[in-house]
Amino acid sequence: MHEQDNLNYPYEDHPAAGTTLEIAPGVRWLTMPMPGSLSHINLYLLEDKSGWWVVDTGLSLPNVAEWWHEIFSKELGNKPIVGVICTHMHPDHIGQAAMITEEFRCPLYMTRAEYYQARSFANSGGSHHSSWLGQDFYTRAGMPLEYLEQLAKMWEARSSEGMSMPTMPSGYERLTDGQILTIGEHDWRVVVGSGHSPEHACLYCAALKIMISGDQILPVITSNVSVHPTEPNANPLKDWMDSHDKFLNTPADTLVLPAHNLPFYGVRERLRGLISHHDDRMLAIEEACIEPQVAKDLLPVLFARELDPRQMMMALGEAIAHLHLLMHRNRIERSLHEDGVFRFLSIDPDLSRRAHPGAHDAPDDSPVMV
Repeated sequence: MHEQDNLNYPYEDHPAAGTTLEIAPGVRWLTMPMPGSLSHINLYLLEDKSGWWVVDTGLSLPNVAEWWHEIFSKELGNKPIVGVICTHMHPDHIGQAAMITEEFRCPLYMTRAEYYQARSFANSGGSHHSSWLGQDFYTRAGMPLEYLEQLAKMWEARSSEGMSMPTMPSGYERLTDGQILTIGEHDWRVVVGSGHSPEHACLYCAALKIMISGDQILPVITSNVSVHPTEPNANPLKDWMDSHDKFLNTPADTLVLPAHNLPFYGVRERLRGLISHHDDRMLAIEEACIEPQVAKDLLPVLFARELDPRQMMMALGEAIAHLHLLMHRNRIERSLHEDGVFRFLSIDPDLSRRAHPGAHDAPDDSPVMV
């Protein structure tokens, strides 16, 4: 076991491709490849009496499907897949759901909001970014019209990376917060969070002291929390911060099995760090908005380098999410100017006491694509 940033990591590395590693009785860990800096997603298998449950599925790429068939043939002890659980609707988690459920004629389990948002996005593709809704959204954030053209090209490229929304199974079984799934000898409680996605399902087993956390709690990277043109006045960062408060009730001795990076101990330390990080970012934004600011011009407060169109989309979404939570807390006000652009102004008279310019967390290198 090694320790890093107040977290303990009991495993030095990920399982080799095409293999699984037993974490606890009836719980196996595997990885699937992803393009880009992350390089992988962690997936999990839970053993039942008659077969195995898959927790998250990887991207809809041919090589991922090939690796799954390697797992089916060599790692399951000749037992079938009897259920697929997807923690949330992002492509790296649902990409092979249709393949696996079709091959084994087994049900898909998701929360309602995640399933239907996945179905909706699979039908619309990336068109919501290039519609009049997208044009209004990015114009009001201070982006030129040429940026929408760059976004359109970016969305075309995403399909070759497996990051476009895949075809979804035509039906599902609904997961709800607090629901108990009895799998094999163990009960797994569904714990729902929000912010990174609308209704993200984690799985907690008290007997094994394990939580499968998806993207809700990651040990190293910070999941993207963004406002998008599909819901331009959403407040996902409030949902995210409220979820952190909820997950702080997780027992301190829980082994967290995340979708990215390595399994770890230290769930409460990690959650407190995430809360502190976002509070610090919001304070830095408040300080920058002593004079009216456009969302685009706040990106250097959050990110250290020039961003490509895809990174810019995620970065803008994150900046706007922070601004919306500050508006909710009555610390920022927003006004639409004659040029069609929103400007944000700090209005909390207590800001001068709270401010500490020059002493904030360093800006992130770029937004994480998770």
